[in-house]
Amino acid sequence: MSAPRKRESRKLLGQPAWITLEGGFAARHCVVQDISSSGARISIDNAAALPATLRLAFARDARTGHKCQVIWRRGRSAGVKFVR
Repeated sequence: MSAPRKRESRKLLGQPAWITLEGGFAARHCVVQDISSSGARISIDNAAALPATLRLAFARDARTGHKCQVIWRRGRSAGVKFVR
């Protein structure tokens, strides 16, 4: 039997950020609610419409930020995992 997986500590943030799609176009505003070294919880108008992969940045510049995979979606919130 394996040990229960411990969730990484998250830092509450509430900071504005930008989501860009592959190719660096279609920047959309969001808010990073909390963040850890492995992912983040974001708020956006229509989380259900997010693609499976995206780039999350604290500046509108598409060359910055983290490549992410969307793990879950609930209403206006989504959880993303940072992809290396």
